Amino acid sequence: MSPSHRVEYPSLRSTSAIFSSPHSGRDYGWGFLRRTVLDSRTIRSSEDAFVDELFATAPSHGAPLLSLNVPRAFVDVNRGAEELDPALIRGVEKGTHNPRVASGLGVIPRVVAGGRQIYRGKIPLAEAEARLRSHWHPYHARLKTLVNESHRLFGQAILIDCHSMPHEAIDSLCRGRREKPEIVLGDRFGASAGGEIVDEIELAFRDEGFKVGRNTPFAGAFTTQHYGRPSRGQHAIQIEIDRALYMNEAKLVPNGNFTAMRESLDRVIARIAEVGRPQDLPLAAE
Repeated sequence: MSPSHRVEYPSLRSTSAIFSSPHSGRDYGWGFLRRTVLDSRTIRSSEDAFVDELFATAPSHGAPLLSLNVPRAFVDVNRGAEELDPALIRGVEKGTHNPRVASGLGVIPRVVAGGRQIYRGKIPLAEAEARLRSHWHPYHARLKTLVNESHRLFGQAILIDCHSMPHEAIDSLCRGRREKPEIVLGDRFGASAGGEIVDEIELAFRDEGFKVGRNTPFAGAFTTQHYGRPSRGQHAIQIEIDRALYMNEAKLVPNGNFTAMRESLDRVIARIAEVGRPQDLPLAAE
């Protein structure tokens, strides 16, 4: 497999905003594909396909973009390193109930979307620990560095954690709602980001014509919980995008709206970067 992650830096870091794409990795590796009982398309069903490409213009607006190269089905960096699944990993004892782990979506996932099993049987604890050592820890070390750099340069950090959501999940989880969201902003119900910042991000999406919801059905997971400290000027917001807006979910390919979606998101990224650009501070070189 490739290095755990990559960072695209701007030529001039001019905003406190940081963009991350933790679930768009698609380097599955022959060894992993050989282990799974799923076919090469089904194993990708939990992947936030093309999200890194949708947000690829972030560096041109002065913000770094961090992306994980390995897939979510192999290791999920939006979970805590301790969220190990005893139903999958030999040598892990059952602890207190964790709904994510219980559903098979711990840091080393047992299932992909739809509850489909990835493996036949269990994997050794040593293998799970190796994945964390090679991928989870380096990713979060880099993310922590990026957040600390923004705080040092600009007095605050605004972490935008970028995801996509299956269209069918929106239909099922938002059943009965008059307006189903195309974009869901997660700030853990106000715990991970200042309300005025989330308001500005919501307005940016609404001005592009998107239907926007907050925290339902996705409020944010480990990344927003761990990095969001608004009282310290450290804000973390999760963005979920309806996959049907830009891709054919069955074929896992971009659809005819992909280019228009990228252009629309580029304008949103520009406005988020502006939110994170203190007017009274000089531009900071990377």
